[in-house]
Amino acid sequence: MAGSEPVTSPDQHKPGHRKASRIGGIVTILALLAMLAGNHTGRTEDIFLIAIAAGIAAILIGDVVLRRNGLRS
Repeated sequence: MAGSEPVTSPDQHKPGHRKASRIGGIVTILALLAMLAGNHTGRTEDIFLIAIAAGIAAILIGDVVLRRNGLRS
C-alpha cells in the first residue's frame, strides 16, 4: 500500500521570492504600457499590449487574494 503522505511538487518545498515576483510583474505591466507610445500606426498592437498587461494584473491580483484567503501557501 502506498504511503499516506500528500503528493507535492518541488516548488512547494522551496517557494520563490514573492516580493520579487510581484515587483517583476508590476515592472512588466509598466513596460508594456510604455510601449503604447511607440511609433506604430495601427491600434491592433495597442489592444494586445493592454490585454497582456491586464492579464498579468489579473494574475497578480488573483495571487494576492488567494494568499490572503489562505488557499495558497
